[in-house]
Amino acid sequence: MKIHELKPPAGAHRPKKRVGRGNAAGQGTTCGRGSQGQRARAGRVPAWFEGGQMPLQRRVPKRGFNRTRFKTEVQTVNLADLARFEDETDFTRERLAALGLIDPDGGPVKILARGKLDRVVKVTVNAFSAAARDAIEAAGGTAETIGRKK
Repeated sequence: MKIHELKPPAGAHRPKKRVGRGNAAGQGTTCGRGSQGQRARAGRVPAWFEGGQMPLQRRVPKRGFNRTRFKTEVQTVNLADLARFEDETDFTRERLAALGLIDPDGGPVKILARGKLDRVVKVTVNAFSAAARDAIEAAGGTAETIGRKK
C-alpha cells in the first residue's frame, strides 16, 4: 500500500453544501441562516465583540491592575512562636502544622525575625527573612530552605 492509494472510508467525506442556489435546492432564500438578525447578515462580528457592551480590554484599569486571584498567600511564623516550644528542636512544615502554628493545606511557610531565639534549633521551611536566618544561625541552629509548595 502506498500513500497515494489511501482513501477515506465510505461515508466519511461529504460534498460541500452549495447555498443560495434557489429554494428547490433546499438552501435558498436565507441559506440556512434562519430569518433576520445580526447573524443572518453577510458581515460577521469579531469573536471579541460583546454586543456593544464596553469591551473587556477597555473595562480593566490600565495602571496598577492587581491580579489577586493568582496571588500566593505565604504563612508566616515568628521566632517568638518557635521559642515558645522549649522542648522542640526540629521544626518542619509537618511539625509546625501539628503544633498549630500553620495551616497544613495553606501556602508556603516563611520564618520572620520577630522575637528572640536563644537555643539550637533546626528549621526546614520554604523561606526565611534575612534577619531570621541570621538569628537562627547565631544561636547555633540551622535554617534549611525547601522547594515552594504550590
